[in-house]
Amino acid sequence: MDERDTTIKQLESTIKSLEQQVNNLTEMILLLRKEKFGSSSEKTPKPVLSGQICLFNEAEVEADPNAPEPVVKDVHGYKRHNPKSRREERLKDLPVKEILCEIHEDDQNCLRCNTLLRPIGRETVREELEYIPAKLQIIRYVRMAYECPQCKHTDTPYIEKALTPSPLMAHSLASPSTVAHVMYQKYVNAMPLYRQEKDWEQLGFALSRATMANWIIRCSQDYLNPIITHLREKLRQREILHCDETPVQVLKVEGKKPQSKSTMWLYRTGNDEKPPIILYDYQKSKSGENALNYLKGFNGFLHSDGYAGYNRLKDVTRCGCWAHLRRKFVEAVPTDKRPEKRPPTPAEIGRDYCNRLFKIEETLSGLTPDERYLKRLELEKPVLEAFWCWIDSLNVLQGSALGKAVIYARNQKRYMENYLLDGRCSLSNNLAENSIRPFTVGRKNWLFSDTPKGASASAAIYSLVETAKANGLNVYAYLNHLLLYMPDVDYLNDPDELDDLLPWSERV
Repeated sequence: MDERDTTIKQLESTIKSLEQQVNNLTEMILLLRKEKFGSSSEKTPKPVLSGQICLFNEAEVEADPNAPEPVVKDVHGYKRHNPKSRREERLKDLPVKEILCEIHEDDQNCLRCNTLLRPIGRETVREELEYIPAKLQIIRYVRMAYECPQCKHTDTPYIEKALTPSPLMAHSLASPSTVAHVMYQKYVNAMPLYRQEKDWEQLGFALSRATMANWIIRCSQDYLNPIITHLREKLRQREILHCDETPVQVLKVEGKKPQSKSTMWLYRTGNDEKPPIILYDYQKSKSGENALNYLKGFNGFLHSDGYAGYNRLKDVTRCGCWAHLRRKFVEAVPTDKRPEKRPPTPAEIGRDYCNRLFKIEETLSGLTPDERYLKRLELEKPVLEAFWCWIDSLNVLQGSALGKAVIYARNQKRYMENYLLDGRCSLSNNLAENSIRPFTVGRKNWLFSDTPKGASASAAIYSLVETAKANGLNVYAYLNHLLLYMPDVDYLNDPDELDDLLPWSERV
């Protein structure tokens, strides 16, 4: 009898384990189907039925149908825009070419008395936006030589030649404008070099992708890397940083298979009311040692996801990402069609806790860091306390999507509230995720880099492109400006000369 009971218990345990495995696999299949065929939006669906159970229902509680609606003049910041004035605003900086429509001189007679007509006024009938295609021309530098007519007849004639600007690349047709254009097309418009090659053919010039790749790598190494090094020093002096990382395939890496993954790291400044800096760094691995080396000397607040590699940075205060945690709860939300017919699931409750924090953050956007610090303690601290009590009360299925979300929350708890320590810190790491997105979009077009040199060049150019964007610059004009002046900058003897080339300098 005892042996039979033991066997039954073992079988029951096996069945329970198999049921758990089936549930986890079923959930995994549903999640994969949702990622492949479902909407990628993480927005919380609005409840359809009145009286729907909701964790945070201030809107329903506070709603008063008798409350007066504000009139237009009482709404702060509201202004009705004239569509015509908007168009004029967009066109104000463009050059204007007028086409004057006149009556032919042979027809400038009155049809009644045949008297010669005279002009009495003019009116603008319409405006059109004209596209002027690019064209190529050769810039030929011709240097003048001068001699002294008096010294000409002596034993030491004096001859002086005019100065010329340094070439971008010796014995090359590359100019700042052409290289800046190639970089702009590849790193802003995500256009691979083989497609640019066809565009150059249409302009009547055979420019191979190999030549363009050489231009990018050479100019990045010679002229852009010194700017990046200077920006990196400025970055490490800040107090609020965000970081993220994404895989990139590089084919010819010594000691690694072509199919293996390298890593593109991103580091950027936070909301510290100073000019933004966004830097990419290519490395062969995802080791946290890379972040430690890159941020050596930094000892402020570091926003990141839950990657354990950032734990190597000992002198920083890590701030967790609530958007990342919220995403894990969203992935665990059931995919049923009519959620309003049932009470909220634990995954939806966890998602709503995160939503509540983000809603509060929206109301604090216009405050100073000190005011935001105090308001967070007043409004968000109680929500955080309730959330962690709720997390501790859960008994979740190991390996399930909800279980992964809860375990992630428990493991990251010591980092998730650190944003409360300083009003300049952020609730999420969305700044870094948004900054690394241009690279991930461009990566889809060329899929891999050929060599580490190419990947490092891409990192340097992406850094300058995204930093220029964040500082409100015309990206092409900024790249052209750097390539125009850097060949004559003596930054080795005077590094401060690079200050004049940073995106926020008055000269730029």
